[in-house]
Amino acid sequence: MAQTLFIARESDSTESRVAASAETVKKFSALGFDVIVEKGAGEKSRITDKEYEGAGARIVSAADAANADIILKLRRPSASELKTYKRGAALFAMLDPYGAEAEVAALAQAGISAFTMEFMPRITRAQVMDVLSSQANLAGYQAVIDAAAEYDRALPMMMTAAGTVSAARVFVMGAGVAGLQAIATARRLGAVVTATDVRPAAKEQVASLGAKFIAVEDEEFKAAETAGGYAKEMSKDYQAKQAALIADHIAKQDIVITTALIPGRPAPKLVSAQMVASMRPGSVLVDLAVERGGNVEGAKAGEVVETNGVKIVGHHNVAGRIAATASQLYARNLYAFLETLVNKDSKIFSIDPADELVKATLLTHEGKIVHQAFENLPVQVATKAEKPAVDKAQAVKETAAKPKVAAKAKATKAVTSKAVAEKPAAQKRKTAPKTPKGGGEA
Repeated sequence: MAQTLFIARESDSTESRVAASAETVKKFSALGFDVIVEKGAGEKSRITDKEYEGAGARIVSAADAANADIILKLRRPSASELKTYKRGAALFAMLDPYGAEAEVAALAQAGISAFTMEFMPRITRAQVMDVLSSQANLAGYQAVIDAAAEYDRALPMMMTAAGTVSAARVFVMGAGVAGLQAIATARRLGAVVTATDVRPAAKEQVASLGAKFIAVEDEEFKAAETAGGYAKEMSKDYQAKQAALIADHIAKQDIVITTALIPGRPAPKLVSAQMVASMRPGSVLVDLAVERGGNVEGAKAGEVVETNGVKIVGHHNVAGRIAATASQLYARNLYAFLETLVNKDSKIFSIDPADELVKATLLTHEGKIVHQAFENLPVQVATKAEKPAVDKAQAVKETAAKPKVAAKAKATKAVTSKAVAEKPAAQKRKTAPKTPKGGGEA
């Protein structure tokens, strides 16, 4: 009997993407899976139920997740969704586990083999599975489009019979995947682009896209990159020097796009309120890290805030704003990974904990939290929601009994005190507890 693969409709109101396209549904069917898709799962990504059916899937209800061996999603499942999954099922999604200890524990308690796709290692073999890169690439592009939509002038230089229009000045903070795409997009739209990053390797990449690099290039700067290619957190001294340089530069910009984010930590503050105030009315800032606390002081998740004529754009789920394209790429990322876990002869999906990709992404398995980043986290994590409800009748009964218990305890204490007082002095010395060496408490 074929294993069942379920494509979920996202319950999060801010999520417009879907975890499978008609293209990947067809490929999953060819791998031997019985593919079922929750009704309306692809609506916000312009994929109809009819397209999924044409690719070989069956359209089902949310309750049919209970029959699935494998579940594909974008976001971590809600508590109500998790209750419908059968024990032993495998879940693939962007689980965002940092700071979500109770939710991680709940996945383990439910017996789910949960893979968090953000942890995919950045190695050659896994490039096609890298969801962070595929989604950040689109977020960088969309950030420029959003900025252009809020900016009330043209971006390129235009020489017309009525005179010359100056090009907009765009400053991109952070030259990772999102930042580099933002640079490329702003350049294609004709803006004059500058960029900054704490990683030395970024300087050459920025220059290759036709932008000017802005940074304090001291010895700390030259060693500011992790083995995984992420930016290190810089010292307070460096941050102060960089902030002074950036503050002067930002005051001259029309558009600023911030992309700085360190996995597992709050987003670093790069643009202060004073910097925002130094910008001219009509300027725009787009904060791609707003859902992690934001790089821009005053940014609010899900809002466009205007202060003294300067707009701070803090859209939720920026990649999801172009859901049709984002879903297409995310679906391909998932398929590329799952394909490695299916035996080509038997067409059976199985999990090999020793595989380097599995080891990097598997968060919970067989009722345990198995990822090394969370190995010290207990499976049982107390939350307010998990406190057992107290039966009212029993509570009243226990409350009524408290005075009796207190009185009994008081009487017992009095008897005990009397007995101790009547003991011979020698007996008291014999039963007195010994004091540990050094005078510390036992």
